[in-house]
This record gives sequence, C-alpha cells and structure tokens, in this order.
Amino acid sequence: MTFDPGGVQIEEVASCSAEIVAAVGGLVGQLSSSAPAPSAAQLDALVASTATRLLLARDAEGRVVGMLTLALFPIPTGVRAWIEDVVVDREARGRGIGARLTQEALALAQADGARTVDLTSRPSREEANRLYARLGFHQRETNVYRHDSGSTS
Repeated sequence: MTFDPGGVQIEEVASCSAEIVAAVGGLVGQLSSSAPAPSAAQLDALVASTATRLLLARDAEGRVVGMLTLALFPIPTGVRAWIEDVVVDREARGRGIGARLTQEALALAQADGARTVDLTSRPSREEANRLYARLGFHQRETNVYRHDSGSTS
C-alpha cells in the first residue's frame, strides 16, 4: 500500500468485501456500458488468481476512486504483463490517480520479472492516451486481433 501527499492510497486487494464489490461495480459501469458489474464470486476468483492483481485507489476519506487490473503470466520468452480496466471515478479525475495506479502496476510488474508491460486504449480516450505517453508507454506497430467467443465468423 502506498500513499501520496494528497492522501490518495493505492492498495492491492487481498480479499473482497461488499464495499469493494459495490465500488468495482460502479467503476466498471463508468468504464463500459456493455460489461456487467462483476459478482462477488468473480472478484473473489480474480483476487485469488496468481495471474491477476487488482489495485484500488482510495481518497483521503477512504472512498474507492479508481481501479486497475494487472495481469502477469509466464510464457516461454519470459514474464508478460498487461494492464487492463483502468478507470478513475468521474468525480475524481484530473488529480493524478490514474498515473498513481499505473505507476504502482509498473513497479509490481517489474518486481515480478516482467521486462515490458502492455496495455491498450481507445483513440477516443485522449486524456488516457496522453497519460500513458507521459508515463513512458510507446505506441507499437502491431495488429491487435480479437476473437469473440461463440462467434462463427
């Protein structure tokens, strides 16, 4: 758990409470209009997994104001790290919380042996894209492909 001078606390979730389930559900709703809020069982599984780490940001009053998921997994060429589901509550944006969450994830990934950390961000999320560039992320020349489960085409 780390703090900044403004009172924002970054913590890794070790177990899920009803408060965390509700807070994550609210943040998921701000991130995606199509993704359902995760259930308590889904969050318990995420937190129990050795491949994922759920980070939360709390303000000085202890309210959850942001989250980030870090996925870490070994492959034959080394440890890979991926950042997903970064969201800061709309009422708390512009205070550096996304940067703090991302910096904490980068430190955890490095400590776990990842040489690189990847993430994606929609072009329309201009502020997020500027943040990632400021934090040292570089846009890669690559194709990203997605296969939707259940899709036959």
